Amino acid sequence: MWYFLIKQNTLETIHFQALQKEAALTETEVFSEPFDNWYVFSVPKDDYTSFMDYLDREGIGYDLTADKPTRDELLEKMR
Repeated sequence: MWYFLIKQNTLETIHFQALQKEAALTETEVFSEPFDNWYVFSVPKDDYTSFMDYLDREGIGYDLTADKPTRDELLEKMR
């Protein structure tokens, strides 16, 4: 699996719905102010190229990792 991390406030509803259809699992990590909420899209290795191509074509910023990040790792990334 590949994990695409996208800040919730940077993603429009239409893009979220399109990505959700392509992902095997979509999770939302909710944080308190002043930190951003994150979407974590789990995408099978065979499908990650088309998922990434969509993000790049639409100009959506993301982080990509082969290991699912923990909540603490996401929080540390924002500090």
